[in-house]
Amino acid sequence: MHLVGFASIIAIGIASNLDNAGVGIAYGVRRIRIPWFPNLLIAVISFAATLLAGIFGHFINGWLPPQVGTWIGTLVIVAVGIWVLMQPFIARHPPKRKAKNGVITSILRNPESADRNRNLAISPGESLILGIALAMNALAGGFDAGITKLDVVWTSVSVGVFSYVLLGLAAFAGERYAAERLGEKATIAAGILLILVGIHQML
Repeated sequence: MHLVGFASIIAIGIASNLDNAGVGIAYGVRRIRIPWFPNLLIAVISFAATLLAGIFGHFINGWLPPQVGTWIGTLVIVAVGIWVLMQPFIARHPPKRKAKNGVITSILRNPESADRNRNLAISPGESLILGIALAMNALAGGFDAGITKLDVVWTSVSVGVFSYVLLGLAAFAGERYAAERLGEKATIAAGILLILVGIHQML
C-alpha cells in the first residue's frame, strides 16, 4: 500500500467518525455511559457499512471509465461533507413547520434520544440504533474507497477502529471536562475533512 493511499484510508476513517466525537461529548456531559460492548457493536456496524458500500463502489467502478468513477466518488463524499457541515445550522434554525423525523434523523440531531430507557447507559440494543445512525458517514467513505480503488478492507478496518476510539475517548472527555462546545466543532471538522478527502481524490 503506497503512502498516499494509506493517508486517504486514515483520513476517511477519521472523517467518517468525527460525528462520533460529538455524540461522545454529548453523552459524557450528560453522564450517559457507553460500555465497551455497545461501543464495539457500534464500531462493527460502521465496519460492515463501510465494507458493503466499498464493495458496491468497487462493483460500480468496474463498469465505468476510471475518470468517471473518480468524479462520482468525489461528488458523493463532498455532498456528504456539505450535509454534515449544515447540521449545526439546521439544529440552530429548525423549520417552522414541524416535520415527522425518522428515528435515525432524530438521533443524529439529539443523540441522547438513543438512551430510550433513560438509565444513563447505552445498552447493546440501543447501540444498534445508534450504530446505524452513526454509520451514515461511513457509507459515503466506503463507497468512495471502492470507486476510487482504495483497499476496501483496510478502509473498513480504519473506520471501525476510529469509531471505537473516538466515541470512547470523547465520552470520557465530555464527562471529565464537560466540553459542550466540542460537539459542534467535531461536526464542522468532519464535514470539512470529508470535502477535503473528496477534492484530493479528484486531483
